[in-house]
Amino acid sequence: MSPATVPNAVPFSGPLLQDDPARVYRELRREHGSVVPVVLDGNAPAWLVLGYRELHQVTGDPGLFSRDSELWNQWDSIPDDWPLLPMIGRRQPSILYTVGERHRERAGMLVNALEAVDPFELRGYAEKFADELIDGICPQGTADIIGEFAMLLPVRVLARLFGFPDEEGPALVTALNDMIDGRERALAGQTHLFTSMTELVAARRVEPAEDVASRMLADTSGFTDEEIVQDMMVMLAAGHQPTADWIGNSLHLMLTDPRFAASLFGGRNSIAEAMNEVLWEDTPTQNVAARWASRDTQLGGRRVRAGDMLLLGLQGANSDPQVRTDSSALTGGNGAHFSFGHGEHRCPFPAQEVAEVIARTGIEVVLDRLPDIDLAVPAAKLSRRPSPWLRGLSELPVTFTPTPALGGTRA
Repeated sequence: MSPATVPNAVPFSGPLLQDDPARVYRELRREHGSVVPVVLDGNAPAWLVLGYRELHQVTGDPGLFSRDSELWNQWDSIPDDWPLLPMIGRRQPSILYTVGERHRERAGMLVNALEAVDPFELRGYAEKFADELIDGICPQGTADIIGEFAMLLPVRVLARLFGFPDEEGPALVTALNDMIDGRERALAGQTHLFTSMTELVAARRVEPAEDVASRMLADTSGFTDEEIVQDMMVMLAAGHQPTADWIGNSLHLMLTDPRFAASLFGGRNSIAEAMNEVLWEDTPTQNVAARWASRDTQLGGRRVRAGDMLLLGLQGANSDPQVRTDSSALTGGNGAHFSFGHGEHRCPFPAQEVAEVIARTGIEVVLDRLPDIDLAVPAAKLSRRPSPWLRGLSELPVTFTPTPALGGTRA
């Protein structure tokens, strides 16, 4: 039985998971088990994998559960204007859709390029740009920490690491946020990003430098410039929005949960604890598209047909009661969550480290510079973006005592 023919298949839309995804995942698990039949936009069927054990199986067996979207058994009914094509497309030349040895070579290129990033330089860039952003809001006494800080910081740092001049950073921020927003400016944002990446790669082909683009071009595995451009776009998009939401969700937790109040008064260990708690309880990347069954199989008591799509329910697996027997207990340093994926298509470890440095440095700068920061509205009035894929706040309005800008004079 395909997910489309299962009774009570669940519409997989933004509002479903906007307010209280933990409750929704509990209800879905209670009604459907660990593998849930869902229907995407345009009545496209899929399975949502919520079980920790089942998700481990799907992500750990790339032969049976492939990243090759050409396997999908629904392509004949998918229109050319399907809104999810940018996320679930055919014949995409990026690392997301390569498999086997070619994927391993491609992942190796990314790992090598990111491993060479100097951690002290990375933290310096993150602190520099974070200070600049705080300089823009600290004299006001009020700010939206999402729109005026978190959504602006990661891409500026990543652009510097990739090799872009700092003056191109603001336009890249706008383009990437427009593309992720998925509205009327999305195509223009994607075009600007592609053009900028293409120009950077062409320039570094002629004149290499100490940056990620040059190291990727120096790889000897024979990748084309187009492949490198596509992979850099994937890295920028995957590194920006989840990191921005990691910052926002962590600050939200610190401002609303008394267990983390010490973070607001210089307890930096609590910052790391709050960030890890977010990866378990409020992970920025909630669900990921996708894997495709290469043959008929069984998963979580479901009959999965060859070509069926499986969505990776990262947050659902993180909250699986079989592994989180006491959901009220803090997770401490437990890193066995799925927030960075699992298996050969997981987020590469050096990319995780880059994201963590950017997020933690950004949070530290906020708390250093705005030590009496507090919510400007009741916590119940905060809202989330209506997305089933990424979970982040629409805004996080805060108040604080106005202070003068540093203007680059931080000791």
